[in-house]
Amino acid sequence: MPRKLLKFLIIFDNTSLLYFPGQFLSGRVLIELQDETPALGLHFHVVGEGVVRNGRRQERTYDKENYIDFRMRLLGDVDQGGPAILSPGIHSFPFKLGLPLGLPSTFLGRYGWIQFYCKAALRENNGIIHKNHQVFIVMNPIDLNLEKPILAQPFTCEVEHKLGVVCVGGGQIKCRVSLDRGGYVPGENILVTAFISNYSNVSIKRTKASLTETIEYLARGKVVQTEKRELAVLVRGKIRPGAKDEWHNELYVPPLPPTNLHGCHLIKISYDVFFVIEPKSMEKEIKLQLPIVLATYPFRHSGDAVNANTWPESVLKPDTHTHYPSTLPIFRPWLHEKPSEA
Repeated sequence: MPRKLLKFLIIFDNTSLLYFPGQFLSGRVLIELQDETPALGLHFHVVGEGVVRNGRRQERTYDKENYIDFRMRLLGDVDQGGPAILSPGIHSFPFKLGLPLGLPSTFLGRYGWIQFYCKAALRENNGIIHKNHQVFIVMNPIDLNLEKPILAQPFTCEVEHKLGVVCVGGGQIKCRVSLDRGGYVPGENILVTAFISNYSNVSIKRTKASLTETIEYLARGKVVQTEKRELAVLVRGKIRPGAKDEWHNELYVPPLPPTNLHGCHLIKISYDVFFVIEPKSMEKEIKLQLPIVLATYPFRHSGDAVNANTWPESVLKPDTHTHYPSTLPIFRPWLHEKPSEA
């Protein structure tokens, strides 16, 4: 039997598939037929959802929330008695929808995701139903210029730590770590300045600075899973007893979703710079935590133009699909990639 349906596509007017809350989602469903085809209806469904799952069974859902659930009929009438007859050739059915304000950004993680997509279903009168879907990306921007002014200022963390017992080879380690500011956007560098003084008789094996992402997955108000990974790492070598070391290094911020996911109550994202001192003995490592805010728009200097619908030059466009895939969440290999050391 010859194939009647040659093409069945969902095409967005915005070819980048990237949308901001409040913008219009517009496009068309394109159907190409080889033969005349009776159709009972063409249904279109726009979905936005957040899901948290835990365990190996895919059907095991712990919690879910909906952000968009919009349905429309592009062909066919409820009161229509018989099917509509579609002639051979190409048929185009336009759609347009205003996206609600306050939508969270698209995100995929190991135990949950926030996903936005459209579904189309063409139903023939013989009972055959043709289906297709297309994912689109939502970015809820965070502008550092609208956040707390303190994020534009440098901030410092200090620690004094005693190793062992002073009379039998112990002593004190002093460390002061500073970041050039508290807010960044992807594509920028975090300037890490540190001063370490080793007043002990124990060598420090190494010092390390790392940009770390922490994702908390919540179900029914409780954290059910936590995911943590290092995104960028800098390491310096040994500090001998009585010696000092000084850091002036930069951590690169890769393409990442912003801090937290405004509008989502199931997934929370935070970013920190951890500075770790590892003694050579059996002593525990010394860890300093400096939380930062990751946003979409960077700090502006006086005279900079403001345009809320364009990407700043310093921001990497989300074209690497690191966290903004174009397919529904099935397999996400980047979750198992190891971060490269800087």
